[in-house]
Amino acid sequence: MTSLQIEVKQLSKTYEGGIRALQPLDLSIGDGVYALLGPNGSGKTTFMRILATLLEPTTGTAHIDDLDIQRNRLEVRRMLGYLPQDFGLYPTLTVAEQLDYMAVLCDLGSVSQRKGAVDRCLQQVNMGQYANRKVGGLSGGMRQRLGIAQALLNQPRLLIIDEPTAGLDPEERIRIRSLLAELGGHGIVILSTHIVADVEATADRVCVLRFGVNLFTGTVDELVSRVQGKVWLLDVEPAELPAIKEQYTFTGVYRTQGGLQVRVLADEVAHTGARQVEPNLEDGYIGEVERARAAAAEA
Repeated sequence: MTSLQIEVKQLSKTYEGGIRALQPLDLSIGDGVYALLGPNGSGKTTFMRILATLLEPTTGTAHIDDLDIQRNRLEVRRMLGYLPQDFGLYPTLTVAEQLDYMAVLCDLGSVSQRKGAVDRCLQQVNMGQYANRKVGGLSGGMRQRLGIAQALLNQPRLLIIDEPTAGLDPEERIRIRSLLAELGGHGIVILSTHIVADVEATADRVCVLRFGVNLFTGTVDELVSRVQGKVWLLDVEPAELPAIKEQYTFTGVYRTQGGLQVRVLADEVAHTGARQVEPNLEDGYIGEVERARAAAAEA
């Protein structure tokens, strides 16, 4: 299968009332897992809905190879699978019946062709043993995997998934992350999340969004490297915590036998026993957000 390339040029969205959900955005996305990282309301879902041809942009456009997402909607839809954060399932159907029904809607052909597609997708999401189970009896994680199976029915070259692990328990979250990492080897997977660990486990590249503004685009390692030499670990007493919070940017607080351990971002730290540690992705993400806040305060 040939590589896919997405080029986004000055894509923006303003809703009624002048609400700017997405500021002009330029992105270049190739094969692998591409993560949109940011809090709720950062513009992630808006961008994904535009790319999935479900929402008209206010300005700009995007091309998937030579297909314009506005002028070539039907062709774009044939090559993508999309799973929104909130998707509907029929609780009285079995897992296999649910997928077969969706295969009919996707016009996947004869009964035998649909069955082949259903079996393939169930194997991809490791749910073959649940084919005859009622959808209403599935756990949250299994429902999410079934949703991904639906999005895979047409063997998409572009898979768009919104908040795939939100609300899942740790075991199911690990399963979904592993599945996404595997799927990223067969085309482009674009996922949105506010969970940093999802990006750390699956993504090749990341775009950090805040209030519709692109704060950073690059590899996970590049994001982490932006706070190299600025991450510190402090051993503090509980009574010290309020003053430390006023002075530094927190990226973590951990309880220890002797008190508390605090992870902060700073160029220098004036605290006894403070030690510099290697940054992680969460440090890099918080660093970008704090940099944006500081710039907005100065403007």
